[in-house]
Amino acid sequence: MPSSSSSSSSNASAAVVLDSELPPSSRTRRRRRHHNHRIWPEPFVEAVAFQIAVESSISHGRLSAAHALFNLFQVCSTWRATSRSELLWQNLSRRIWNVRSRERHTWLEEYVYHHRTASNFRRCRYAYTTLHFVPALNNNVHDNVDGLSCRRLALSDNHLAAGFSDGAVQFFHLPTRVYLTTFYPQHRDRVGRFSSAVSGIIVLENRLVFATLDGDVYVGVFNGGAQLRRAHLGDVVNHGALVDFSGSEWWWVGLYAGVPEHAFHIWNSVTEELIFIGGAMTNPESVRGWHLLNELTDLIGRVRVTRHQTALACTSERAIAIDLTTQGLVLSQEECQRGVIVGAFDVNDEVALIVDSRGVASVRRVDDLGIEMCRFPIRGGSVGGLIGCVNLGYVVVLIGGRIRVWDLRNGKYLYRFREVFEECNALVANDRYVAACSSDGIIHLWDFGV
Repeated sequence: MPSSSSSSSSNASAAVVLDSELPPSSRTRRRRRHHNHRIWPEPFVEAVAFQIAVESSISHGRLSAAHALFNLFQVCSTWRATSRSELLWQNLSRRIWNVRSRERHTWLEEYVYHHRTASNFRRCRYAYTTLHFVPALNNNVHDNVDGLSCRRLALSDNHLAAGFSDGAVQFFHLPTRVYLTTFYPQHRDRVGRFSSAVSGIIVLENRLVFATLDGDVYVGVFNGGAQLRRAHLGDVVNHGALVDFSGSEWWWVGLYAGVPEHAFHIWNSVTEELIFIGGAMTNPESVRGWHLLNELTDLIGRVRVTRHQTALACTSERAIAIDLTTQGLVLSQEECQRGVIVGAFDVNDEVALIVDSRGVASVRRVDDLGIEMCRFPIRGGSVGGLIGCVNLGYVVVLIGGRIRVWDLRNGKYLYRFREVFEECNALVANDRYVAACSSDGIIHLWDFGV
């Protein structure tokens, strides 16, 4: 990480040595360049520093940007002074680390934090713990054992939400590891034993949104207290089962199976208005969609929403990208001849992870699924129970009772976690945390922000 102070005498000595090794014409040009450095305006120097850092991150990975900046700031005192520019670090934090708001005192500290966390992730430096809670009785189901089956996990910078088969969503504060509250869906007539099972969770700054298999969508507020309301009443008979649910600050997207031509439901999350129903992606999975209401079968499909106002979804046969601003216009799609492991499909704002039935991972661009960035084999056990996810820079996969990590940019295998545990039902990662819930109901948490 670049420093804003260094020895001016050592820099002067180095300049003298370099000048003595150059021919007279080169020394003249060098002195002219040094003179030009002193008169370059600060905005121009900042623009050059920004461009060099971005190009380095694209060519050699995000961690390389810091080293490129460090070298740049050694040119002279004028360039070194640029390292104190808050605007530069704000732009770099947003461009390289996708930071939308500042959480620390300065933008330089923000950049340093994300660089250090990513470095820890690459070097397998983490703190491991488990999160504890007491499963409460829920009259929505007939067998309380169902409540121990975790169906979905969702992370934000400071919170973790875990959704279970009885409809309960357990909520935790990550910095303190404290259990905060439990949200329950409202009572109503249910079609099937697992119709109230959680099918997707969105965690935002001060609220969460979750959906259940029968199509209900709930909004929970946790700013000063836990309040829950139903934003949408599902109609499982006419629309099918809501098999997956995702979203952002602007959109909610549900993936349905059970009724033909009803695959995608899109809401405006600001007004909570349902604005689109359509799509044939899950038509071949209609029967399995109905079976989900009474038995916990394999995942039928997954859907993810990006910051670019697009949604990407997959089933065992294909992956598709749609434009949310044009009511589901298909941007690209990819047929998978070998089949897709749905539990390993995940997306960040730049790439999508698709793993075929033979355990070969393919990293595709979100704006064009036909463009493959890299591919690599996933080894370590049977691919039958494989689940995976991605964050900004890494692929995280649970296989054979161990979590393994690959570099998302080039597919290089990095390491595996030290912990070994039983089969897991859910796995999620962001740039700081990895969380998994094992079949015994224990939530495992790895913190790379140490």
